[in-house]
Amino acid sequence: MKILAVIPARYASSRFEGKPLAIINNRPMVIWVYDAAVKSSLFDKVCIATDDDRIYQTSIQYGADAVMTDKDLNNGTERCRQCVEILEAKGEKYDIVVNVQGDEPLIKPQMMADVISGFDKEDTDIVTLRKAITQVGQAEDKNVVKVVCAGERALYFSRSTVPFCRDCSLQQAVERNIYYKHIGIYAYRTQVLKQIVKLKPTVLEQTEKLEQLRWLENGYNITVKTTLYDTVGVDTPQDLEQIKKIINNTRI
Repeated sequence: MKILAVIPARYASSRFEGKPLAIINNRPMVIWVYDAAVKSSLFDKVCIATDDDRIYQTSIQYGADAVMTDKDLNNGTERCRQCVEILEAKGEKYDIVVNVQGDEPLIKPQMMADVISGFDKEDTDIVTLRKAITQVGQAEDKNVVKVVCAGERALYFSRSTVPFCRDCSLQQAVERNIYYKHIGIYAYRTQVLKQIVKLKPTVLEQTEKLEQLRWLENGYNITVKTTLYDTVGVDTPQDLEQIKKIINNTRI
């Protein structure tokens, strides 16, 4: 089973333009992510997929594999699909594609290993991660996406506090490990990736603003593995400063 890691990297961002090139301890953030994926030794290839020549040239300068994708793609999933097509045109074939977020420089190798492990089931189309919610504030936070599962099979994703616990308080529900945060790293079988980018938006997806609901509504099986780790994403310059503090404190 050949596995490709794709790191989508857009230059344009309403909250943080040029984010992939933001410097963390003398290295661009996208290179931090690339190096973490390479050092994990989990992938046959790691590739940065970008729509901007500045990101592409920087990636090449650091010795990273990179491809140029169209600027009008809607999301990272579509960028992954185009990256696969570019590599296939060169004769490269991959069975699994892992979408590694380019704005999470502290991603753990174990998280990438966890998401790959979901393909030990033949009926798995897509794999993602979840982490137990241990604080009421997280359960209530609409920016924290919750996932509801039957075993390891995703039933629903929501920004709301789901499932609703009728016979207990929210604090009690949290203590019982009822709520799980969705961790947004995805892995797809290559043929599934090519299919899902052709799907039309659905009502639930548009209501919650969650792309993965489109896949569920169209009958795709999403396996959800549980991780002990959380991600720290960079959406703003303030987030970047927090990441720098975490890295520097870790090194002390």
